Amino acid sequence: MASFAEIIHKPETVRPPNLEDHRLACAAFSWAHARHALDESLEGKAGFNMATLAVDRHAHGPRAAKLALRWLGKSGARRDLVYAELAHLSSRFARVLEDLGVNAGEHVFLLCGRLPELYVSLLGALKRECVVTPLFSAFGPEPIATRLSLGHGRVLVTTTSLYRRKVQAMRARLSELQHVLLITDDDGPLPPDTLDLRSLLDAAFTPYSVPPTDAQAPALLHFTSGTTGQPKGVMHVHEAIVAHVATARMALDLQDDDVYWCTADPGWVTGTSYGILAPLALGVTMIVDEADFDAERWYTILEEQRVSVWYTAPTAVRMMMRSGTSAARAHHCPCLRFIASVGEPLNPQAVRWGLEAFGLPIHDNWWQTETGGIMIANFRSMDIKPGSMGKPLPGITAAIVERLADGSAREIQQSDTEGELALRRGWPSMFRAYMGEDERYRKCFAGDWYLTGDRARRDADGYYWFVGRIDDMIKSSGHLIGPFEVESALMEHPAVLEAGVIGKPDPLVGELVKAFVVLRPGTKASEDVRRDLLGFARKRLGAAVAPKELELVDMLPRTRSGKILRRLLRARELGLPEGDISTLEAA
Repeated sequence: MASFAEIIHKPETVRPPNLEDHRLACAAFSWAHARHALDESLEGKAGFNMATLAVDRHAHGPRAAKLALRWLGKSGARRDLVYAELAHLSSRFARVLEDLGVNAGEHVFLLCGRLPELYVSLLGALKRECVVTPLFSAFGPEPIATRLSLGHGRVLVTTTSLYRRKVQAMRARLSELQHVLLITDDDGPLPPDTLDLRSLLDAAFTPYSVPPTDAQAPALLHFTSGTTGQPKGVMHVHEAIVAHVATARMALDLQDDDVYWCTADPGWVTGTSYGILAPLALGVTMIVDEADFDAERWYTILEEQRVSVWYTAPTAVRMMMRSGTSAARAHHCPCLRFIASVGEPLNPQAVRWGLEAFGLPIHDNWWQTETGGIMIANFRSMDIKPGSMGKPLPGITAAIVERLADGSAREIQQSDTEGELALRRGWPSMFRAYMGEDERYRKCFAGDWYLTGDRARRDADGYYWFVGRIDDMIKSSGHLIGPFEVESALMEHPAVLEAGVIGKPDPLVGELVKAFVVLRPGTKASEDVRRDLLGFARKRLGAAVAPKELELVDMLPRTRSGKILRRLLRARELGLPEGDISTLEAA
């Protein structure tokens, strides 16, 4: 096995970016070629299976002994898995499923923290051609039960403690759940009707051969919160890995000798697409941290693990910004060469903070659970316009459109004109269904356009700028106001850490703009501060757009992926039903 030090790349010097010229790359790129390159690597074996492409194709070549995954336990433990070992263990899990009588197309759910067994189980279930759903371990019993029921969960992999606290009492309600495989994390006996995962893996000696897998076979089911009612089940197929690999090369600039850290939990689509599948398929070394966010721990990981590419969320960046740049500068991170962010728009202040703290800008990119992979990005080779999502990836056709009454969409050609962001069908990671909701799925499309539900504009240089979710837009005295624009302006004030903006019904203007503001540590909330912020916003935005009301709060409601839940702010302000809050970040 190669030592960890041997696979570390030197600090960036003259290494060229994977995507050097955006215009030329767009002209030359084709999804057919990207798919063929992956298909060819299998030499006709096992069809087109995500897990085989991610690990097995490396298991017998020069990468067999290369470090695939370094796991850092929250209590100081560490475990290293090389590619050959990860391939072997995941095949053992596939054998466990086969021995239990679990067949292709059946649904396997994963409910645990970022443990090595999660990664082994996900890859093994994909080899068995099951449909896999990672869940946030922070979910309560009801969100877990809802997703297991909607997703027809047949197998659940979880820890003993999570099972006892969150699943055992409702097991009788889950009529389709036949097998619970436990990662033991306490000293007590196994609960009734459960199996010890480690014992099953140890006993799975018979080699497993991955069957030929159809590229269009269902592979991943991710749930996203609905504004009201039950969560949506978003289905992706094995072919999605073509987009994961291509976009990770271009948007994240992942190269063979990188040490890569994606901080996203696999319960969020980023943590699966770019926290497991893309880096493994590209043969890089990935860091997995079991612990929850802690700024000092993160700085230490970046330094000690010699991370070269770091993919994180704006929420984490803002939390690190609380202590200024001194904490970052206290750590030496010479290998860090590229930082990217996703989850919600990255405010210009955060881009600049990256330069101050690390000497590197933070590159924002945009995509959704439904798109399965990065669609628009600020590339390493491209000038960043702080606050912009960037430009569409090669292979992605984006446009600003207007929905028409007959259900079609008209493309808006003029620059800097707001409309709905749309993507032309045809990329491999495009979702194939909302599980059990065919009509809802069809309404997402107008002809060949996928309508994202995000309002945006495109400038004269081809950069796209997020304005807001269509259902978040505020109409005040005839003006259509995007919350993100107001939030970004407020965050220019040195006292503001975070801001969330909603429209509040008003009999005179239709809706007035109300802002909720979290102050930086050391700034005491007062009426003088509140008035100062209102005046600051008025000067920056003008009377028509600036908030008319401003409330100082201790925190904003966010999803675990970092998005501010503006609809929840609005519901609480107006006393309306809160809808699905199962992805709400725990306080």
